[in-house]
Amino acid sequence: MTQSAVLPRWADLGRECPPVLRLGLATRGNTHLEAADVAYAVRRGVNCLNWCGYDDGLARALHERLVDREQVVVAMQLESRDARSAAEEIERSLRTLGADRIDVVTFYYVEREQEWDEIAGPGGALEALEDARSRGRVRLVGLTTHQRKLGAKWAESGKLDLLMVRYNAAHRGAEQDVFPVTDRLKIPVVAYTAQRWGALREKNPDDPPGFAPPSAREWYRFALAHSSISVVLMAPANRQELEEDLTLLDDWRAPDAEEFERLAAHGRRVRQHGGAFP
Repeated sequence: MTQSAVLPRWADLGRECPPVLRLGLATRGNTHLEAADVAYAVRRGVNCLNWCGYDDGLARALHERLVDREQVVVAMQLESRDARSAAEEIERSLRTLGADRIDVVTFYYVEREQEWDEIAGPGGALEALEDARSRGRVRLVGLTTHQRKLGAKWAESGKLDLLMVRYNAAHRGAEQDVFPVTDRLKIPVVAYTAQRWGALREKNPDDPPGFAPPSAREWYRFALAHSSISVVLMAPANRQELEEDLTLLDDWRAPDAEEFERLAAHGRRVRQHGGAFP
């Protein structure tokens, strides 16, 4: 792992996006952040907002102008695979957000070669995104996947500006399969599931005596310590979890060698008992 002793606070995604705090905020369909909570996170410095597509607190914070649109980078996940559906989905999303631009649009969970062939082929969704990018409606085109080697291969195509992959202490395969490619291509990487769906905060049968699993912020710290990652997304379920996550901003540093090994060791234990996830 390329671990930095100094933890950079900001990242440059390119294409005229403002610099972003490397700790980003994501919403999910089962979270309960209100518009005021999103605005609070932005006031604390969080300005990379990953939207799940629902009319949720993040969407309302933007639509109601509770945050300065020019100071934040808004990302969304695109489910459409063909050009017509993609164009319609983008326009619906712009209306929901009350915006005239979405900074980052990623193809949502592309897991098979056939999906990418449809997206990137004639009449595919990539056509709609390239058109939207040419008109200033979209800045960066990305892709979200669990398939690390395929994601790296698609990044090599030259058709993507950004890659979004899973990375945490229990799932570190991106260090071999993705980061060498994205580093060479200078493509930003956004990491999700830094807590491995909460499993890293839970006890494990193989934990040593007296071991207490670290809090959420330590798992974000672990992922942020990798120099190949531009942004790590947090996805708190509510205001209390958000405030707990944001305590990292008051202790912004990389883990030292002992802390890192403690986190990595727990990640290995969680992976061993974590089922079939690669």
